[in-house]
Amino acid sequence: MQFDGRLLGGVSLLAAVVEAGSFARTAERLEMSPSGVSRAIARLEASVGIRLFDRNTRSLRLTSEGQRFYEEVMPHLEAIGMAAGRASGAAHRVEGRLRVQVDPFFSALVMAPHLPAFCQRYPDLHIEVLTREVIGDLVSDGVDVAVRFGPQPSSSLVARRLLETRILTVAAPAYLERCGRPATPQELEAHDCLQFRDPQTGHPFDWEFQKGRVTLPVATRGTLLLTDVGTMINACVAGAGIAQLMSLGLQPLLASGALVELFPDWPDEVFPLYAIYPSRRHPPAKVRAFLDFCLQITRDSGSGVRLM
Repeated sequence: MQFDGRLLGGVSLLAAVVEAGSFARTAERLEMSPSGVSRAIARLEASVGIRLFDRNTRSLRLTSEGQRFYEEVMPHLEAIGMAAGRASGAAHRVEGRLRVQVDPFFSALVMAPHLPAFCQRYPDLHIEVLTREVIGDLVSDGVDVAVRFGPQPSSSLVARRLLETRILTVAAPAYLERCGRPATPQELEAHDCLQFRDPQTGHPFDWEFQKGRVTLPVATRGTLLLTDVGTMINACVAGAGIAQLMSLGLQPLLASGALVELFPDWPDEVFPLYAIYPSRRHPPAKVRAFLDFCLQITRDSGSGVRLM
């Protein structure tokens, strides 16, 4: 027999009648008329080709065929109810598997130290963290949410800007002792500047400086072209050259003197951090909890961050 969507409604009504013991009580509980309940049961009987109830004005009981049908369908009806309950609960309970794709820099320097506390807060959540340079296809990869830096290309995905972090131009004391400290951004043209490749274009990021409405581009050069922010930070601390780095996660190195900010009078260049997920409709509680977690740890990471 071909499945008819109305069959499920009929089976649900059958269960309600068996539980209530009469058409009248079923009608009262479901806010239907007794005749409406009777017609719905008659349609179900016509669909399955058996008489479900023996009834008169005083009693109602399942026929032997109706009893067998009821016993066979009830486990499936209960399973559907349980599945619906679990699905509905996903909107309120932080549980299940959460697959996140995270920018490698954000994962290692900002997120990783705080993951144990997040796991303790949500013990029923199992987290899989993927670190990739490019976002890829979230749907085919089964990713619930991605966290990426930089402007996001137009797509069907939802991109929510979480924050903006300042871009700082920094160098190690060892480099400044060896090569001198540039007094202006323009003097960077004579220095060894660490270049970072944009994963979306494959070309090094352009260097620029912002102060209010003024934007100053500067042509820089360097012997190192890098694709990993962690490596870039370590190379800069070792004195390999001058770098432009995000303030997010950099505060301990600045506070200790391992790195020196060169142009604090050019403070307004920022870089965004986005959360990307497949749909804005009914985001599960586990996704909302992870986004709140990202906002909290960036808020606690120090200065140079502006939350959106």
